Amino acid sequence: MKETGATIVNEDSTKVQFAFLVGVQTAESGPERTEELLAELSELVRTLGLSITGQLTAKLRDINPRLLVGEGKAQEICDAALQSGADVIIFDDFLTPSQQRNWESLATMAVIDRQEVILDIFAAHAHTNEARLQVELAQANYSLPRLKRRWTHLHRQRGMAGGMGMRGEGEQQLEVDSRIVRTQIAKLKAQLSVVRQHRRVQRSQRLRKPVPVAAIVGYTNAGKSSLLNTLTQATVLTEDKLFATLDPTVRRLELPDGQALLMADTVGFIRKLPHMLVEAFHSTLEETAMADYLIEVLDATAASLEEHHDTTAQVLKEIGAGGKPSLLVLNKVDALPDLLSRQRLQRRFPDALLISATTGEGIDALRVAMAELCRASMTEMALLIPHSRYDQLTLVRKTCAILSESYEDAGVRLTVRVPLAALSTISAFGA
Repeated sequence: MKETGATIVNEDSTKVQFAFLVGVQTAESGPERTEELLAELSELVRTLGLSITGQLTAKLRDINPRLLVGEGKAQEICDAALQSGADVIIFDDFLTPSQQRNWESLATMAVIDRQEVILDIFAAHAHTNEARLQVELAQANYSLPRLKRRWTHLHRQRGMAGGMGMRGEGEQQLEVDSRIVRTQIAKLKAQLSVVRQHRRVQRSQRLRKPVPVAAIVGYTNAGKSSLLNTLTQATVLTEDKLFATLDPTVRRLELPDGQALLMADTVGFIRKLPHMLVEAFHSTLEETAMADYLIEVLDATAASLEEHHDTTAQVLKEIGAGGKPSLLVLNKVDALPDLLSRQRLQRRFPDALLISATTGEGIDALRVAMAELCRASMTEMALLIPHSRYDQLTLVRKTCAILSESYEDAGVRLTVRVPLAALSTISAFGA
C-alpha cells in the first residue's frame, strides 16, 4: 500500500512530517505499561508516515483541566519538541477540544492525540465505500467540537468546503462551519444506512444457507488476514502495519471432515480504540456478533500478550460477542527465538494453539480444532434422499459433514452431521 502521509496540516497548508511523542503515566498505568503504550503509539505514528524526533513521559498526579499536565511540564514538552525539530506533538492520552486548543496556542505547532492518529490511519486504509463512509462519519464527529482549532485537516478541506478551524475566523464563520459539519454527518448517516441495509441482505442470504460461520478476531497486526489466506488460499491484503484490514472479508473453507465453513476476517482491535470508531464500524463488527464461533489471533512475539487478549475481550463484550465459543491461536511462533520461549508461552496459555500463518506450522491442528468446534454445534442424522430430489442432496453436501454415503433403489442413504440451523430443512428426509 502506498503511504499517504499524515493529514494534519499547518497554517501554510504543508503536511507535518516530524512528531514528538508524549506518554502520560498515571498511578493506575505505572511506568512499564506507559512505556509499552508509548512504543505502540510510535508504531501507529510510523504507520501514518511520520518521522519521530523524540519522546517524553509526563507523570500525572492530578489532571490539569487546561493542559492535562502541569504548566511546568507543559513548557518542558514544548521546549523539547521545538529543539528536536518536530512540527507536531502527539499525546498518547485523550485531549479534550479545549485542551487541544490551549496546547496549540502554547506550542505554536499542531498538537493531536492518539485518537486522531488512529482516525487518520483508518482514513488512509479504508478502501470500500462502507469503510470510507464509516471513517468519514467518525472524523466528522471528532471534528465538530474542535472547529476552533488553530490547525486544520486535509479531509475537512476536501470534504467540508475548505479550511475550517483556521486562526482568525469569527464566531459567525464557526457557526457556518458547524452547520456544514452537521449537514455532512446527517448525509453520511443516511448513506451508511443504505449500505448497512445491503449488508443485512447479504448476511440474511448467508444465513438461509445454514453453513457455520467463524470470525477471525484479535489485536491489530496479529496476522488475522495472513491466517485467512493460509486457510482458504485467499488473496486478502496483508501488510506488517497496524490496521491494514478495515473491510470484512468472507471466504469459504472445507474442513478435514468435509464440513463447509464460512470464515470472516475483521478489523483489528487496539488499546484506547476510540469509541466513535467502534460505533462507526458497528455494522462491520456485526459479522463477529453473528458468527457461530470465534478464532482469536494473538501475536506470539508481542510483549503485552495478556493486555492484547484483554483488549480483544473488552471490545467483544462491547459488541455483544463476549460469550461465544472460541479458539485461541498464538500466531508468528516461527519468530520466537528458541524452544524455551515456546514452552513458556504454552504454559501461559495452555489452551492456545501455536501456529505460523507464514510457514504453515500448526495449521493442520487448527483445522482439526475448528472441525471439532463445528461438531459441538451439530447433530448426527441418517438421511434417505430420493433420486428425484438431487437438489436436496446438493444442499446436504454444501451444509453438512457427510460421514457415509451409499446408493440404493429408494435413493441416496447418508449419515451426516447437521448444523443446528439446517435441521428444519434436512429433517424431512430423516431415514
